[in-house]
Amino acid sequence: MFVDLSNREKTILRCIVEDYIRTANPVGSRYISQKGDINLSPATIRNVMSDLEELNFLTHNHTSGGRVPTDKGYRYFVNELMDDDLLIPSEKEILQSQLDDADLANDEVFKEVSKILGRLSKEISIVSQPYLSQGIFEKLELVNLSSSKLLVVVSIQSGLVRTLLFDVESELNRSKLDRVTGILNQRLGGLSLTEIRRSFHERIGDLQHDSKEIVKMFIDSIDKIFQDEKEGMTLYIGGTTEILSQPEFDDTSSYRNIIELTGEKGIVVHVMNKLPAGESGISVSIGSENNDEKLLDYSIVSTSYTIGDVKGKIALIGPKRMNYSKMISMLNFTSRIITEKL
Repeated sequence: MFVDLSNREKTILRCIVEDYIRTANPVGSRYISQKGDINLSPATIRNVMSDLEELNFLTHNHTSGGRVPTDKGYRYFVNELMDDDLLIPSEKEILQSQLDDADLANDEVFKEVSKILGRLSKEISIVSQPYLSQGIFEKLELVNLSSSKLLVVVSIQSGLVRTLLFDVESELNRSKLDRVTGILNQRLGGLSLTEIRRSFHERIGDLQHDSKEIVKMFIDSIDKIFQDEKEGMTLYIGGTTEILSQPEFDDTSSYRNIIELTGEKGIVVHVMNKLPAGESGISVSIGSENNDEKLLDYSIVSTSYTIGDVKGKIALIGPKRMNYSKMISMLNFTSRIITEKL
């Protein structure tokens, strides 16, 4: 529960957060008093800053008289004080035009999104593939690649496809492949992959008597999709070079820490999936709110994109001193154009 700050306290807190985000330097009372829209003496401002520090909205280090926001201060700013910072036309054009050129057939679009967001945001950008287990099964295809290789193609109604390669002990009869495929498509079409996985024994158990190997490959395909998601799905990461421009990464150990963190995709996906989305569909988690000590110095802003009935995640990870409003606008616009494109 937030303290109900006075208008004066809100004004000073907003000024400190915005200036610290912009400059990465602690903000002092004299600097604030010189701003044209704040008609307060340095002494009055110091008193307000002291009150905000007692309430744990601000803190300071011993080498400077200036203040910096705490996690609580950033949270109050994001929830109560932040103005919209919309993308400028050139930023929209970069996102739109480069995604228009991406090839959907090999998931290039997700890779492109991560690279473009990294360049524009100067933060670490993470894009997950859609979670196919949420999707509605459309059809199955089995393709002989050789006498010992069989390609299983699982199509989802949203237009997404997952292909999996299986080794077979001997070449399978084509007519049997076609017959079993037809039965599977007829019985399972229109069901979610979750429903199929939960009830496949009832729905296709009778096929296992004379088509055991084919049915097993189908079941293994569904299990593989779920296992991939359990392990964090495929993540595309951008911004690993661009984030070096942030002053927080002048120390190479800090840079190494965040790169190591993005390599632990299980942690990242777990945190992203646990973030509660606000009314706008955006989630913001700041420092200690991340519930993982490796993320105590970072904030995560994330949202979902939708392709038919499946969703994927887009996130930006960076120092707590990130431009939250700008990052939110960037993710909202990116989610919208991915959804439109796919």
